[in-house]
Amino acid sequence: MRLSDAGVHIVQISRLLLILLATSVTTWAQDHVPKNIADSVGASLTHTEARFIEIAEAMPESKYSFIPTAGAFKDARSFGEQVKHVACANIAFFNEIEGKNPPPGCEKGGPSPAKTKAELIKYLHDSFDYGNRVLETINTQNALDRVQGPYAGPNTKLGMAVVAVWHVTDHYGQLVEYLRMNGMVPPSTQRYGLAVR
Repeated sequence: MRLSDAGVHIVQISRLLLILLATSVTTWAQDHVPKNIADSVGASLTHTEARFIEIAEAMPESKYSFIPTAGAFKDARSFGEQVKHVACANIAFFNEIEGKNPPPGCEKGGPSPAKTKAELIKYLHDSFDYGNRVLETINTQNALDRVQGPYAGPNTKLGMAVVAVWHVTDHYGQLVEYLRMNGMVPPSTQRYGLAVR
């Protein structure tokens, strides 16, 4: 079967588009491959930071005191207490990486006076900004340096940074449930909805 001139042009254009797509995907992947230890963990921290902050911002202030009652939620933290705990723990993990004394009592929110939604979100932002600055100091020479402290210690600098990322994702999963119990769909699910059946 012989293609018409128009068909030949369509095939040529399709090939050209495939080549351009493959080139741009390869270039994007090369540009986004972590170049060092800080970037390797930092990409995950940046992603979890964005998801956690957007869920904290999505919950109305009137629901920051919400604690689930259906199920086994005895002694569970309120939504706001979860946010405060994550902010305090971020500071604690990265304090330990720097060899500083972490804030006491992060299990119960720590010493920060933050209470309102605006104060808690600022505390959260500040804790992530601090964590990102400390993360930049981790390199091949110091990644396996020993870290002491009550939060996830003893560990290494790299190990503590990984724990910090894991900790945020753990509490993100909990807050997704809190949001849904209040009739709200998490922002990332709204954007990237799943069609799984």
